[in-house]
Amino acid sequence: MHQTKTPVQDQQLCTVILLGNLVAKPDIRYRTNPVSAVTEIMLATSTKWLDKKSNQYKEWTSYHPIKVEGDLVEQALLTANKGDIIMVQGYLSKIKPSTNEVKSHSAMIHATYIQKFKKGYTQTVNQIYCGGQIASTPQLIKTQNNKSLAQVNITINQQIYSIFKQCWQNLLIERELHVWGKQAQYLVEHALVGDSVMVEGKLSYLSSANKTQFIDAKILHCFKS
Repeated sequence: MHQTKTPVQDQQLCTVILLGNLVAKPDIRYRTNPVSAVTEIMLATSTKWLDKKSNQYKEWTSYHPIKVEGDLVEQALLTANKGDIIMVQGYLSKIKPSTNEVKSHSAMIHATYIQKFKKGYTQTVNQIYCGGQIASTPQLIKTQNNKSLAQVNITINQQIYSIFKQCWQNLLIERELHVWGKQAQYLVEHALVGDSVMVEGKLSYLSSANKTQFIDAKILHCFKS
């Protein structure tokens, strides 16, 4: 009997780069089989912008929950303390926060690289580069400031290496994408479910109780399926 095979979705890019301040000293634990260090940290990054109404600069701080495993913990976080500058590269994950410091968030970033610097002042970095497919019909919203905002869900198919399972795995992630201005109008008028997108932007979190994570697009490229 002939069976139709489900097509395999193309693997897609997903890279998160953060540079910010450690909110609290890491609580490092150890798992067995195999023995490996693990910790969950919170990293703070800030965004400044000019409020045209008041002609003053305003600042918004985002708090990013991050899971760090294996050698990365011992290489960079054994002597880390609150306020240290931390650089992280990682990917979006389905990991649910388990410690009290990060339980307020619904999703975490999984670190693949981490580096610690001494305390001091530096401009923070919050960047995400990802590819994906449109998973819902884009919705256009007019904000209180009469700006155009498009909201749409995208799926991202990542290939990741599991330190705990010691193998490569495919990880399918869905996130809400926010697109502004002319790009928002274009997305609503032309994009369809199944179309591909490439996004450059930053990670943000809704002000809801569980701090739902979403992608705030700066530059969007859309490709027909």
